[in-house]
Amino acid sequence: LTDYLEEHGVHTKYMHHEVDTFERMEIIKDLRTGAIDVIVGINLLREGLDLPEVSLIAILDADKEGFLRSETSLIQTIGRAARNANGVVLMYADEVTPSMERAIMETERRRAIQDAYNKEHGITPKTIVKAIGGGLEISMSEENKKMRQHRMSRAEREQTITRLTREMKEAARLLQFEHAAFLRDEIEKLQRGEDPTADTSTRRAAEKQRKTGKGRRSYKK
Repeated sequence: LTDYLEEHGVHTKYMHHEVDTFERMEIIKDLRTGAIDVIVGINLLREGLDLPEVSLIAILDADKEGFLRSETSLIQTIGRAARNANGVVLMYADEVTPSMERAIMETERRRAIQDAYNKEHGITPKTIVKAIGGGLEISMSEENKKMRQHRMSRAEREQTITRLTREMKEAARLLQFEHAAFLRDEIEKLQRGEDPTADTSTRRAAEKQRKTGKGRRSYKK
């Protein structure tokens, strides 16, 4: 699919599980800055795409029942277009499955509630404004490289995993999916015996920047 889009002049990148954290951040930045037009991904929920620049979500094989095409997954994937006032979701399928039908009904129910609230309070839906900063992508600075050279003890590793897991859950609760995805990858590295990519101060600075412009305003799906 990526090759097909590229052949037809659509700047596209493929995001998959073998893409490391830094490359993933670069791809996301390219989408936000307009360097690319499309991201092709197997699991958008895993990739943490929750960006105001995403105006179109295309769900292929939407009728293939399973974890990634369950009612809950479809609703969450549809929500990836929620930060853009002109967000549109297209589901490609040969038939409408029960999961698709329930997801569509739930989305329409939520949209009706939001529309009624907007009309009552004179609100015009606007696209979320979220800063694009260089700090969003944690660069491979000398400080980070030094951190990689430091080998953590087993106790330090376990403590760090516990702390990052807590931070990841909190980020997910606050709908900070980019940061949650980054923390998930750091946890996986620690579990494999690798050291984290960035130190605490660098990561916390990045987290602070991620919070810039957070929160959901009134929107249309």
